[in-house]
Amino acid sequence: MASASPQRSQCDWPTGGIQTTDGVENQKFNMATRWGLCGAGKISHDFSVAMKTLPPGDHQIAVIASRSLERSKEFAKKHGIPKAYGSYEELANDPDIDIVYLGVLHTEHWRVGLLFLKAGKNVLCEKPFAMNSRQVKDLVATAKKNNVFLMEAIWSRCFPVHAEVRRLLSEEAVGELKLVKAYFGSPQLHIPRSVEKELGGGALLDIGVYCLQFVLMVFNGERPESIQATGVLLDSGVDESVVVVMKFSRNRMAFCAFSIAARLPNDAVVSGTKGSITVLGPMHCPTTLRVNDKETEYPLPEPCLPLNFTNSTGLRYEAEEVRQCLLKGLKESPRMPLADSVLLTEIMDEIRKQVGVAFSQDSQ
Repeated sequence: MASASPQRSQCDWPTGGIQTTDGVENQKFNMATRWGLCGAGKISHDFSVAMKTLPPGDHQIAVIASRSLERSKEFAKKHGIPKAYGSYEELANDPDIDIVYLGVLHTEHWRVGLLFLKAGKNVLCEKPFAMNSRQVKDLVATAKKNNVFLMEAIWSRCFPVHAEVRRLLSEEAVGELKLVKAYFGSPQLHIPRSVEKELGGGALLDIGVYCLQFVLMVFNGERPESIQATGVLLDSGVDESVVVVMKFSRNRMAFCAFSIAARLPNDAVVSGTKGSITVLGPMHCPTTLRVNDKETEYPLPEPCLPLNFTNSTGLRYEAEEVRQCLLKGLKESPRMPLADSVLLTEIMDEIRKQVGVAFSQDSQ
């Protein structure tokens, strides 16, 4: 591993400050999208590193905000960010940002998300969108009321592998679709946010969401006709391992298994009457696609600083998706529509009901 000093210099934003549009609409394509980061944790670190793999003329991190000014300043120094705030409210009131990346604990997504949306800010909110479908619908309604962009950061949808899967399915490359399988298992029982109910723990909200979103992508956002779920719970009351079977129209099926106790293949397979498409693990941030017997690689750029999570430079894809949406004046992403996020959370609500997991937010 290279020394800290050269790594840091490679990750610095170019000098000269953040470009602004000066209110000139026809100049917006030449200006960088100005990001404000909310939360100075591990995912925000990885997001910042991923952004450095994109052209600096297209993306700039202008501000980092957390509940600790000291922590924000430390984060800003490490990543070469010009402004640091010690509160979320300061970020909400900053007129010089184009979009907020919300990377706080998901128990806070609803409350903090509403703060930014009501302040007229565009928002990219980390997954899971919120703790239940009621909160998600509230966020969506608030975004529409304030005429701002909102997207759940299901980064998987923006990977080239997922784009190729959608293309292949549109061409019926494996014939008539019959069965989708998705697995995600990662031993995480030692991580407090994964196991504690007060922190929104459990396999479903943390990693099961990736399996379910893949199924919904394959079925074009169609609501399943039936959902059958079973699982085992930890003593804390959150789900440790869950298996879900869904039936869709025209006798099509989906099977998902996810666990924070066991290591699973972490791949996804789409099977049809003429073959199969396999997204090799890690299916939530994939770099390899197999169509029948042919494999194709989609390599990621190397990070300029060590990452906390697998393949995190792939966060660049969702950042660029957001930029393109903003440039086109869109209020949601066609790759991860808000209707998909609502349906995804409704399905997770039903799974939790069947498995027996309830959060305090469900009764608020």
